[in-house]
Amino acid sequence: MKRDRRAYPWDMVQASRAVQGFLGAADLGRYEADLMLRSAVERQLQILGEALIQLAKLDPMLAARVPRHRQLIGFRNVLVHGYAGLNDAEVWRVSHENLPELHEALVSLLNELDPDAPR
Repeated sequence: MKRDRRAYPWDMVQASRAVQGFLGAADLGRYEADLMLRSAVERQLQILGEALIQLAKLDPMLAARVPRHRQLIGFRNVLVHGYAGLNDAEVWRVSHENLPELHEALVSLLNELDPDAPR
């Protein structure tokens, strides 16, 4: 059974919210030293990227409206397949510099698709 296309932006919103919550007030040093924190952040970023991949299969035009959608998919692929060369500082940077803007864009997209959906 196919999932509704609105499910994927919702998954992405939830994953980005989780990353922001996990990181909270942590600094880069704590992030690098905390395996559980790194693992949680990386997993949610993987989910975000995978949801985008699935959305692109179902509705490519909608997926293309996600800011930097190709870079997000590429980043997901690095997280999944390039783990040996993963740079903690890069994950940290993406999470702090790109994720807040992405989150807002995803919330706006989700509001457009389903104004009554809980956030």
